Amino acid sequence: MFKRLLSLTSAFAVALTIAAPAQAAEKDIVTTAVEAGSFKTLAKLLTDAGLVETLKGAGPFTVFAPTDEAFAKVPKATLDALAADKAKLKAVLTYHVVAGKVMAADVVKLKDAKTVQGSSVKIAVTGGKVTVDAANVVTTDIAASNGVIHVIDAVILPKM
Repeated sequence: MFKRLLSLTSAFAVALTIAAPAQAAEKDIVTTAVEAGSFKTLAKLLTDAGLVETLKGAGPFTVFAPTDEAFAKVPKATLDALAADKAKLKAVLTYHVVAGKVMAADVVKLKDAKTVQGSSVKIAVTGGKVTVDAANVVTTDIAASNGVIHVIDAVILPKM
């Protein structure tokens, strides 16, 4: 199973390398995510929380980035409440960020990872699929100049 997972991880990395423009690794995490087009909600919330400059910084960072579809699963009232409480919003967003550049081949070896928020996310590999808390990792190893992005299909929430 581990070999199969590494094969899948390698295939994702190769596919991303071929599909991504050569300059992708020259752009920071925020610019890379914004240009991908499927992280508009994340980008807006990062702006609202005052985290854009941090994630444009030197890093390195690993971001488990929920797509717009992932944010669409969150009830509007919950998103509105987070947007109204900058401290909670910042806590939720930094719960998606791990200090350091943790590539997919390394993520699969972990049981958990401490987030910038301070809590740890649970990492599991089951049936060749990787989850971070309850979110499925759907795309891995999107390179940025200051770290890496792994795309997830759900918003993960720290215990508050």
